[in-house]
Parts: sequence; structure tokens; C-alpha cells
Amino acid sequence: MLRNLYDWTMRLSETRYALWALAAVSFVESSVFPVPPHPLLMVMVLARPDRWLLIAAVCSISSILGGMAGYALGAFLFEQVAQPVLDFYGKLDQFEEMSAKFNEYGAWAVLIAGLTPFPYKVITIFSGATGLDFTVFTLASVVARGGIFTLISALLWKFGPPIRGFIEERLGLVTTIALALLIGGFAVAKWLL
Repeated sequence: MLRNLYDWTMRLSETRYALWALAAVSFVESSVFPVPPHPLLMVMVLARPDRWLLIAAVCSISSILGGMAGYALGAFLFEQVAQPVLDFYGKLDQFEEMSAKFNEYGAWAVLIAGLTPFPYKVITIFSGATGLDFTVFTLASVVARGGIFTLISALLWKFGPPIRGFIEERLGLVTTIALALLIGGFAVAKWLL
């Protein structure tokens, strides 16, 4: 099953819809969707290394715009969106105290969430809900999301063939590690928030 999904993604990455699919996944991941765009980004760069910079730019811009949408959800739909997220993590009752502390270190939180497996969407929604300065949020998002997607793409462009071989030979292991990082990110979010 993993092999079929990988092969399908490789074929998708070579179609005219690839960038649109990446943009859509990247946008919704930054605001509500739990599946990160990194695997699709990686497969697309491995399939088309000559377009690595364009792929990185599309993923970055879409992710930043999705982050802004997440910020808006937190800012304008707090009761409908942010409260259930906080309630899920068992932190709704600590929101006021967390808000003040978060805004003090908000730029760092956005940077860390944007660069790591920590669920970026939690921070985008929380940033809007706590009223983190939008300029600070946007600049931190540009640095984090633009930086990580450009770095991944550049490394795959430069060292792609051996990495592609490693992924294809150890697809199960790579998938397991990616899932562990994703689940670990959500666990850390639940613990920290």
C-alpha cells in the first residue's frame, strides 16, 4: 500500500496539477489539516529537481497564507475554533495565563512550530486567539516556513538521487519515522499547551 501511494505521489508530482495539490495541502495544513506537506514537497523535488526553487516557493507561500488563515480563525472564531482546540488539549481553563506568556515569546513559538514537527496549525490558531502582533506572526512564519521548505528543497536538489534511493529502499522505515515525528509533535503540543 505504501509503495502504491508513493508511486501515485511520484506520478502526481510530474503532472500539471502537482503545484496546485502542493499549494492546497500546504495551505490547509497550516490552519486545520493534520497532514504536513513535507512528504509531497520532498517527492516533488525528487521527481523534478530542476524545479526545486519553484516548488519550495509554492509550498512556502501557501503555508504562510494558510498560517494567516489559521491566525484569522483564532482571532475571529475563537469560540468556534480555538476553544475546542484548547479544550482538546485540556488547557481551556489556563488560557488567560497562557495568553500573556505566549505573547511574550510568541515569535519564538511560531519559529519553533514552523521549523519542527510541532503542529504549526496549533500555533497559528493560538497566535490569533491570543492577539499576537500580526506583523510579528507573519515575519516569524516567513522565516520558519520559507526557511524549512527552501532548506529541504535545496538539500534534495543537491543530494537527491542518493536520498531518493534511500527512501525507495526503506519506504516503510521512512514512513514510520515521519508518523512518529507527527504524533510526537501533537504529544508535545498537548504537553506544552
